[in-house]
Amino acid sequence: QVLLVESGGGLVQAGASLRLSCAASERTFSNYLVGWFRQAPGKEREFVAVVSQTGRDTDYADSVKGRFTISRDKAKNTVYLQMNSLKPEDTAVYYCAAALRVRLVTTRSDFSSWGQGTQVTVSS
Repeated sequence: QVLLVESGGGLVQAGASLRLSCAASERTFSNYLVGWFRQAPGKEREFVAVVSQTGRDTDYADSVKGRFTISRDKAKNTVYLQMNSLKPEDTAVYYCAAALRVRLVTTRSDFSSWGQGTQVTVSS
């Protein structure tokens, strides 16, 4: 497992942008797929985006396609989630997670390591 630390959340108005970061200290981080999930009050945690170990392959939830971009910087051992054109319905706690999988996965149970989450609030 790896220790994940998210940052970058905050309160913004609809239409604004935010960039979330997920950092790890272990060198083995590069062996993991990394995903972002979110959980709104009263709702289940849902998949947002995932990136492969190389950074070349990605997948997104339909609700964020075209607005969010996931990427990773191997030198910094960090994965980013760039969120543009934010909507009030994007309000949630955002979690990054890591999975030791060969192919991209989007199911919570496939991810073995989780961060503590960062709050994103989008006002209308």
